[in-house]
Amino acid sequence: MRALISVTDKTGIEELAKNLSDLGIEIVSTGGTYKKLVMQE
Repeated sequence: MRALISVTDKTGIEELAKNLSDLGIEIVSTGGTYKKLVMQE
């Protein structure tokens, strides 16, 4: 299963992505959202 994440307000996006990942959901994201998530690794 995959989830597409693309948001303007990225507040809390890291927690959302982690929770989805913990459930085994693959995350697909757009440019700015991707950069925000990668910076958290």
